[in-house]
Amino acid sequence: MTKKKTATPLLRGGQGGSALPSPDHRSAPERSARQQQLKKLRTDDARAIDAGIRRTVLPGGLRVVTEHVPGVRSASIGVWVGVGSRDEGRTVAGAAHFLEHLLFKATPTRSALDIAQAMDAVGGELNAFTAKEQTCYYAHVLDEDLPLAVDLVTDVVLRGLCRSEDVAVERQVVLEEIAMRDDDPEDLVGDAFLTALFGDHPIGRPVIGSIESIESMSAAQLRGFHQRRYRPDRMVVAVAGNVEHDHTVELVYRAFADRLEPATEPAPRREGRFRPHSVPELHWSHRDSEQAHLAFGVRAFGRHEGERRWPLSVLNTVVGGGLSSRLFQRIREERGLAYSVYSSVDTFSDTGAFSVYIGCQPENLGKVAGLARGVLEEVAANGITDAECARAKGSLRGGLVLGLEDSASRMNRIGRSELSYGNHRTVSETLSRIDAVTTEEVTAVARTLLARPFAASVTGPYRRTRELPAAVRKLVDGG
Repeated sequence: MTKKKTATPLLRGGQGGSALPSPDHRSAPERSARQQQLKKLRTDDARAIDAGIRRTVLPGGLRVVTEHVPGVRSASIGVWVGVGSRDEGRTVAGAAHFLEHLLFKATPTRSALDIAQAMDAVGGELNAFTAKEQTCYYAHVLDEDLPLAVDLVTDVVLRGLCRSEDVAVERQVVLEEIAMRDDDPEDLVGDAFLTALFGDHPIGRPVIGSIESIESMSAAQLRGFHQRRYRPDRMVVAVAGNVEHDHTVELVYRAFADRLEPATEPAPRREGRFRPHSVPELHWSHRDSEQAHLAFGVRAFGRHEGERRWPLSVLNTVVGGGLSSRLFQRIREERGLAYSVYSSVDTFSDTGAFSVYIGCQPENLGKVAGLARGVLEEVAANGITDAECARAKGSLRGGLVLGLEDSASRMNRIGRSELSYGNHRTVSETLSRIDAVTTEEVTAVARTLLARPFAASVTGPYRRTRELPAAVRKLVDGG
C-alpha cells in the first residue's frame, strides 16, 4: 500500500567551509568551444519539446531534463538513480536506503555540517528518498542558487564517502528509523502487507531493511553497492523552475566531468518480468494498541501496462480515493466504524498492488473487514456507475493539475518520467487520456483484478491467528 516515503531528515544548510563551484576561468574561445560541444549533444525529441521539456544526453549516458516554469523564482534539482531496494540481495536488504543516509555524512571536501550550512545559508532544502526501484537526491533553492544546488547534490551522490566511523553512527540512526516505523501501525501494516502479497521477493521486503540486515551490513558492502550501482548511465538529472536548459547542462557537465565515459549509452528503462515466489498470505503482528489496523489487496498491473493504468486509477478513486468513495461512505459516514479508510495503488515496472487500509477499534475489525470485502465484491459483480466514473475522472484531473503548480512537483514529474519511461507526455495528453477512460474499461479492470487471490496484514491486540476475526481470515482463504 502507498505510504510515506523513507527519507533522510530534512537538511537546510549553508556554505560553511566549502566553496561554490570553481569560477570558469577559461578564455572566451575555450568557453565558446565548450558550449558548441554541449550543443552537439542535444537529443531533444519532438514529444519532449511538445511537453515543454528539454532533454540532453551527455557522454556516459547521463540524461539531463529541464522544464522552465514561468512565474517562479525557484529551481528544483533532483538526481534520480535507477536503483532501489528491489536491487538488493537478502543479506544486504536496506542497503539502498542505508547508503542514501550515509552519503550525506561526508565528501572529500565537505563534512555533514558543511553540507547543512551550505544549504542553510541560502534558505534552501536538501533531502533524499529511497523507493523500491529508484533513489532520488534533491534540492529546492532560489533560481540564483542553482549552481550551488547542483554542486552540493552531485557532490553527495558521486563523492559521498562510506567511512567506517560514519557507518557506525548512521547504523544507529537507521535502527531508530526502524523502531519509529514499528511504532507507526499504518507504516508497519503497509510493509507487512507487501510482504504478505509478494513474499520474499525483493518487492516484498521493506525499503528500510530489517534489524538483522542493518546490524550486519559493513562499510565495504555499502561502498561496493555505491560503486557498482551509482553510474551516470543509470542516472537522470531533472531540473525545473526558472531555469535555462543550456546553462543547466553546462553546470551538470562540469559537476560530472570526471565520471563521464564517452562510449556509454543510457541504461535501458527497467522492464522486469515479475516471477512470484509465493502465494498471497495472511500476516499479523501483536501490538497492545487501542486500534486494529488492516491492509488487504491483490497484485495489480506493472508500469508498462499503460492501457490499464488510468482505468485502475479511476477504480481506485471510486473505491477508496476520496470522501465520496464507496469505502469511506459505507464504513465511516454511514456506520462510523473507522476514522481512516482508503484504497491505494503501488506501481512497479512489472507488477503492482491494489490495497485497502482501515484502522478501527479491535472489536469492530470483523465487521469492517466484511463491509470492505462487500464493497469490492459489489464492484467486481456490477461495475461502477457512469456518475462515479465522471466524478473520479474529475478528481484525477484536478489532482494532477493542482499538483504541478511548483517547481518541486514539476521536477519530480519529469525525473520519474525520464527514468521510468524514457519519454514525456504533455499535461494535456495526460488529461485527454484520463477523459478517455470509460465506465466499461473500469469495470473490466475491476473484474480482472478483484478475481485474484488476496493477501492481508493485521496489527493489533491479537496473539495467535485464531484470535483474528473470521471475516479477516476469509479475505485470504476465500471462505
